[in-house]
Amino acid sequence: MKTVGIIGSGIVGQTLGDGFLKYGHKVMIGTRDTSKLIDWQSKNGTNAHLGNASETATFGQILVLATKGTVAKDIIASLDAKSLEGKTIIDATNPITDEAPEDGVLKFFTKDQSLMEILQETAPKANFVKAFNTIGSGLMINPTFESKPTMFIAGNNDASKKEVGEIIEQFGFEVEDMGTAKASNVIEQLCILWCIPGFRENKWNHAFKLMKA
Repeated sequence: MKTVGIIGSGIVGQTLGDGFLKYGHKVMIGTRDTSKLIDWQSKNGTNAHLGNASETATFGQILVLATKGTVAKDIIASLDAKSLEGKTIIDATNPITDEAPEDGVLKFFTKDQSLMEILQETAPKANFVKAFNTIGSGLMINPTFESKPTMFIAGNNDASKKEVGEIIEQFGFEVEDMGTAKASNVIEQLCILWCIPGFRENKWNHAFKLMKA
């Protein structure tokens, strides 16, 4: 059992929290307004906790960043660096602007550098691993497909990627390690591709699969 701190109280944070609780971990979700998650806490029992972002960062042996991409850097910068040092941080964010999609294509506020690279520079002693940013929240925990979908990950720390890989496999995915944080730029772009059928045809029940000969 590990303690997992989830920074971000939206549907992604709650869904991943449910997944960690399902497999016996203790979870704290960090939010500015804990009152809106009382129902989530009460339905999940004694292993479900609520706090603010700072308390959550201290609580978790593993952290999950599940905020809007537009506020992710500021939130990481606001936290005590010591509460992040040496910790694995699963980065589920995407650098999506507030602009509406055009022909189903989302717009990003990043260019040559990924959002995760920016976050890694903001907290250089933390170990960010990109994951869970290319799948809808309803499919994040043990989705049912004809075969296991692929979850692409990237990060600079091999031990943290191994730790995240074990979680991903438990949650019902195959893991494909794409290398260092530099690859997170490409993984983030997959979010745009994943969302196009949703915006164009209202089809959201799909996932990526890497086929190998």
